Amino acid sequence: QVQLVESGGGLVQAGGSLRLSCAASGLPFSSYHMAWFRQAPGKEREFVAAISWSNGNTYYADSVKGRFTIARDNAKNTVYLQMSSLKPEDTAVYFCAADDSITLVTTPLLYGYWGQGTQVTVSS
Repeated sequence: QVQLVESGGGLVQAGGSLRLSCAASGLPFSSYHMAWFRQAPGKEREFVAAISWSNGNTYYADSVKGRFTIARDNAKNTVYLQMSSLKPEDTAVYFCAADDSITLVTTPLLYGYWGQGTQVTVSS
């Protein structure tokens, strides 16, 4: 049984930082691309960042580039999202997701496994 469990969300002031974690179990973590998505109320789920299983390459949405950093620790089966210089528009539920495609993708529908999400709220 595959489980992805996010943690680290919370309330932070604009300009602050948070680090999200996603612990995976039940899958060969080192063989899966890992990604973070987010969904704000009334909006579609959107891509935030992803990291490849094969070469560690990272990809970011333009809206978070330079502020967020995705990293993985295969020994701990965990992926992280370090978020800095947070803005009120970063407020959303953040989800981690796993995909075993050959090519890393950024489309939510192509990710087979999802966590339950963690709320991030940035106050102005």
